[in-house]
Amino acid sequence: MIRRIKAAGRVEDGTQDAALTETVKGLLGKVESGGDAAVRELANRFDGLDRASYRLTPAEIAGCVDRLTTRQRDDIEFAQAQVRNFAQAQRAALKDIEVETLPGVVLGHKNIPVANVGCYVPGGKYPLLASAHMSVLTAKVAGCDRVITCAPPFNGEIAPLIVAAQHLAGADEIYCLGGVQAIAAMAFGTETIASVDMLAGPGNAYVAEAKRLLFGRVGIDLFAGPTEVLVIADETVDGEICATDLLGQAEHGANSPAILLTTSESLGRNTIREVERLLEILPTGEIARKAWEDYGEVIVCDTVDELVLEADRIASEHVQVMTADPQYFLDRMTNYGSLFLGVRTTVAYGDKVIGTNHTLPTKKAARYTGGLWVGKFLKTCTYQRVRTDEASVAIGEYCSRLCIMEGFVGHAEQANVRIRRFGRQNVPYGAAAD
Repeated sequence: MIRRIKAAGRVEDGTQDAALTETVKGLLGKVESGGDAAVRELANRFDGLDRASYRLTPAEIAGCVDRLTTRQRDDIEFAQAQVRNFAQAQRAALKDIEVETLPGVVLGHKNIPVANVGCYVPGGKYPLLASAHMSVLTAKVAGCDRVITCAPPFNGEIAPLIVAAQHLAGADEIYCLGGVQAIAAMAFGTETIASVDMLAGPGNAYVAEAKRLLFGRVGIDLFAGPTEVLVIADETVDGEICATDLLGQAEHGANSPAILLTTSESLGRNTIREVERLLEILPTGEIARKAWEDYGEVIVCDTVDELVLEADRIASEHVQVMTADPQYFLDRMTNYGSLFLGVRTTVAYGDKVIGTNHTLPTKKAARYTGGLWVGKFLKTCTYQRVRTDEASVAIGEYCSRLCIMEGFVGHAEQANVRIRRFGRQNVPYGAAAD
């Protein structure tokens, strides 16, 4: 039996905010029609930054890199090395194939990098330089020719840590530009910004909605909403560590769900007490408290199998497993963005440094997709080759009959003309081959 000893104060109905959508549509239209002038107007209005060009010069980029302390640069380069190493391992697992499926019939596929990628790196509230590693580096490992980045100013100025991270990750062009205007500029292109084929990277509700509306005109990595965390724990851990892992993600925003799923009611109640204690000393406690009050839950299950079923129902972005047997969940869970197995790891490791990508599915999207990875920047494209006349005729006879079954005479004739030429058979026009 599943029971809640703390329920969420608010329940999202899953509908899209119509007012937000209309606002974003208007901003996208302004940039599409107005180009650089519209970008400049919106950057002034929303970010308070006025520049003739929002592309940073080599001197500005070098200045940001030079401002890093030795420790800061070492830390950024260590994190980027981990992300790069794992992305390279993932890329190596993706193979081009070619196989002869019938005598004379060769089928294959190639993994082709997306040519032009635009990466958004959020930074208006916090300078989230880790997002530069996750998007830019991953696209570069995939082999994308041109990877450009947009990040908003921080406190009205160029964000030096983000710029340095973007540069060290390999960005080809770096823009100090945020919000919908950045997404629109990359997608539509302007007089000075060449358009991209794909957008990647997280952002606020306006950025996410802009990506949603632009999907189809350009590709996107995935639809991402507020950060989520699900902690699955039993009596092998205590309330302090559970509360710490819940609040560590709740501080992202007031609408970030943080859920504890446990077989121990005692642990659940202890975690609730620890959350209250830690909120009094956490510098971001005001935001985290709002998230906990509105979207925090503590759910108690009777069995481990119930934990698995409930976790798959929740389909959380981040799932931290701290139980006697974390492997049990890896073997059985199917709906999650990323799993953090055991008390020795934590979501923050994945967010910042361990190497797996932190751009992950939210709002139950883990039911049908994983997160950002090197494969998102690759197009798996098929090809076919028929090497012999005999093979063309053999396939063509089946094709002709199948097309006539569907009423597609023009399709059938594509097969029939080859049967006549390569098989020297007299198939009447518009008829099925024998």
